Amino acid sequence: MKKLTTLCAAFMLAAAANAAEEHPSAKRATNPPPSADLSYNLKIKQSGLSLNGVATVQWRAGDGKYSIVTESRAAIFGKVVENRSEGGIDDFGLAPVSFHEKRLRKEPYTTTFKRDAKTIAFTESDVTYPILGGEQDRSSAQWQLAAIARAAPDKFKPGSEWHLFVAGRRDAEPWSFKVEKTENIDIGSGQISAVHLVKAPPPDAKGQQVDLWLAPSMDWYPVRVRFNDTDGDFVDQTLEKVVKK
Repeated sequence: MKKLTTLCAAFMLAAAANAAEEHPSAKRATNPPPSADLSYNLKIKQSGLSLNGVATVQWRAGDGKYSIVTESRAAIFGKVVENRSEGGIDDFGLAPVSFHEKRLRKEPYTTTFKRDAKTIAFTESDVTYPILGGEQDRSSAQWQLAAIARAAPDKFKPGSEWHLFVAGRRDAEPWSFKVEKTENIDIGSGQISAVHLVKAPPPDAKGQQVDLWLAPSMDWYPVRVRFNDTDGDFVDQTLEKVVKK
């Protein structure tokens, strides 16, 4: 149960950073995808047990603001994760103000981006980080990548790397995504071409690997996300339906 709730969280990677780590801040052109409701099918393996589930994402962007509301449900357990990211859109792209998450049988927590004080703070720790521009939370990160890709699709070529600074439950750390190749992905409406990006854990760490597929022909929406744990457990999230708003 504990592992399942961790795996099901959108981009819930184990944070192992400290305040002294590199804090990348890069100003890039962005073009957020159109607002939409997205439904995903979940395939989960946890401690040898295979489960199915569903996830819904309400993505909204416009008038200089954005919000992401995500809910994941797994067979037997019901709702396992719900989270909300919201904020503005500035010269760096998505600019979170708050990230709130509630996991099954866990107390909720909030990560706050104090824009006036230029500080990231956490309800789960006393650690703080400076806001230099471009920082994301674990829900907004994939949408920031989509917004960057929509603004400069020709730069998302195999071998290119994209660096973000991402705040989690108690601290924040640099994330690096590398473009692998373009692949065909089976989604609810059929097969679609998608750009495959990989975030691998550092060589000396035991964190999860995250695989992300963004579909250029569908406004670069995330059409598949896979979380791979070191012991073989995984959560594989594939798009079933998207309705633009």
